[in-house]
Amino acid sequence: MGFFDRFTSRKTPSAAPSPALGTPLPPQPVNTGDEVDIDVPNELANTPRSIASILISAREKLDQRDLPGALILYEQVLATAGDRADVLVTISGDLGSTGHVESIAELIAPRYDAERHGPATGLNLLQAYLATRNTTAARHTLDILFSLRRPDLEERLHGFSNALAELIEAEKQGRLPPPPQPGSAEGGNQSAPRGPASISLISISKPIWVYGLEPLAAHILPPKGDRLRRIAFAQLALLGDSRIHALMPQPEEELGRLTRALPLWLAETFCSCPIYSPIAAVGLVGEARHYALFPAEWTTENLRQLVDTCADGLDYIFTGALRQVEGDTEVLLRVWEVKKFRERKQFSARWTPATMDLELTKLHQHIRQFMEWSPFPAGQGMTYMPPVSPRAWLEVLGASLTLFLGEKNLLAPEQLTTTGAAQATAAAQAAGGERESLAWLSLHARARALGVSTPTIPQAEINRTALTDQARHVLGGL
Repeated sequence: MGFFDRFTSRKTPSAAPSPALGTPLPPQPVNTGDEVDIDVPNELANTPRSIASILISAREKLDQRDLPGALILYEQVLATAGDRADVLVTISGDLGSTGHVESIAELIAPRYDAERHGPATGLNLLQAYLATRNTTAARHTLDILFSLRRPDLEERLHGFSNALAELIEAEKQGRLPPPPQPGSAEGGNQSAPRGPASISLISISKPIWVYGLEPLAAHILPPKGDRLRRIAFAQLALLGDSRIHALMPQPEEELGRLTRALPLWLAETFCSCPIYSPIAAVGLVGEARHYALFPAEWTTENLRQLVDTCADGLDYIFTGALRQVEGDTEVLLRVWEVKKFRERKQFSARWTPATMDLELTKLHQHIRQFMEWSPFPAGQGMTYMPPVSPRAWLEVLGASLTLFLGEKNLLAPEQLTTTGAAQATAAAQAAGGERESLAWLSLHARARALGVSTPTIPQAEINRTALTDQARHVLGGL
């Protein structure tokens, strides 16, 4: 269970450890993306160093493995804003996602009041106590959270209650190793010897090409209401390929890219539906800073762990797998209803290179129909149209993700040198519509900033509209 209940107005990129490669995946998604700036109260917004900027700086120090520096900044924030719920959940979430569970109890526990601060910080605190095997404090915190009488939390809290009971029983029988000490690898000391390579998940909560175009976000994707269906699209497994470890450092290898790009495409589609709030979850090997590939489909336990890491929970999760059979490519997708953790529906498709666009178009249509997908009314945001060539669009999405994660320093620089063909594909698609033009502009701007743009690509023909003209201005006059 991850430590990711945090102040959701801003989501800074990070990567939280998961088990070694080759083991079943317990997902621990990490919110990423510069969603919007943190909402700072008026009395703080004009100060030389706002609460928001200090929290961002502290998170950067955690990412740089400078815990003492982060703690100094957190003490500074807590001295003036230690009773703000958003501050407490941000600090506890960031400390937990970077492995510093001891510091959560030290900094947050003395200030936490469930009635004033809500359950999110309490859940982070509870997980910290479980991680450090402090069963007495964990039981007390669990009692407090149950006393809030929140029906939406009951199932989750019962899960923590079961975990606590197992911990207590193991403690009685002497089957429990000593808790991690400050300075141990589990306790967060970054100088400790490193264990096996680990997998982390990065969650993408809007179309990948919208990042960098935040000033125009309301014109692209209008605001949605409060009663949303929360849905996650997990990176697909790649079955039956003995080269899986060798393929991981190859970001534009076609099957590996498809395991990431298909969830991105579906999440992007559901961003354009007013009744859904989607995310796409993509795996990284944090130590090596390259993509992960998964040799097995997600289990129901993996799904539970994913739900536990989402502050607002989930209603549906799409999982699935790709494989090649006799030269054809097959995909199987499963829709899970989270409330009962039951599989609701399966979708499948099989294609050759010649039939890929047709089969993916049909698959996309079947999914939209089953999930009761509908676009925003005319005049609200961009009009959604399925891509003419899903194969080309998936290539664009895959390259956009690679450059985005490279910009966030989550992929190593050598991972960014294989996007030339995808940049050419994005340029060729640009005239197809506003979305394709915005995707090209975003991709080209990021490639240029990272120094990996391809000078031999012909000048892309842009679909000239007021929105794309504004995008060119936002991105530096492309």
